[in-house]
Amino acid sequence: MRVDGSVVFLGVDVGRGGGVFAVSRGLFEEFGGVRVRDTPISEMGVVGAAVGAAATGLRPVVELMFMDFLGVCFDPLLNQASKLRYMTGGLLGFPLVVRTQTGPGRSSGAQHSQCLEAVVAHVPGLKVVLPASVDDAYWLMRLAIRDPDPVVFVENRRLYGRKGVVSAEGLPIGRARVVREGSDVSVVAWSRMVEVGLAAAELLAGEGMSVEVVDLRCLVPMDLETVLASVRKTGRVVVAHEAVVDFGAGAEVSARVMEHAFDALEAPVLRVGSPPVPLPFSPPLENHCIPDEHTIADAVVRVFSA
Repeated sequence: MRVDGSVVFLGVDVGRGGGVFAVSRGLFEEFGGVRVRDTPISEMGVVGAAVGAAATGLRPVVELMFMDFLGVCFDPLLNQASKLRYMTGGLLGFPLVVRTQTGPGRSSGAQHSQCLEAVVAHVPGLKVVLPASVDDAYWLMRLAIRDPDPVVFVENRRLYGRKGVVSAEGLPIGRARVVREGSDVSVVAWSRMVEVGLAAAELLAGEGMSVEVVDLRCLVPMDLETVLASVRKTGRVVVAHEAVVDFGAGAEVSARVMEHAFDALEAPVLRVGSPPVPLPFSPPLENHCIPDEHTIADAVVRVFSA
């Protein structure tokens, strides 16, 4: 926002309040109420306004407080932001970022805990990024704001508060990263499941098993090349995400691995995720549904034993 006056920030309580999760704290004081604008609780109106602002030359960043509210404002994303650059023959651009947060584990109930990245990833014209580290949270946001296309920026609220070092230059959107080298099994994950996958790899290292962890970073565009290189090295794959397993993004990753590296596989691809149920409010029941390092480790052992 300091280097580009066309960047504006819209959302519920993002102004003086600093955001529901304190992510925008200090922005209102520095940039004022014109560029950092509190909005009514009307997701359809807020995202629709951001789409119009992007079409007329601004670079809006709009906050969707919970990803569960995606259904309220899906039309501006599904039918407008994602389509109009194509339908106008490139006459209109839509450099729009929709920031939203997701992730179970806080007893927020079934309507505030869903991981819906597969929904937006299914819409042609939208880019979908899911940072797992401090460095990626910084660089992917900068790159998303500069991008000429609409980007859905999915943050995991259980990663808020993490601290770390920001590198001098970040990887581009659409590039995966191998965050732990290994030789026996590849764990492909994104968002908080990268952290959980690394914990599983540590558990299994004590049993003599070498687990490679790949942070996909972006669902759209997907860096299949990095994933396939890992698969061809290890011959076994576990895809891990917090979203419901059924019809999730893990199925897409699994299908692409099967289509392009079937000859390298020593065992079927396994998926790890949540069961297809509304997430319980009860902490013990919720914890039972959310994959943890033991869930991933068990899947790794199964695929290694297949």
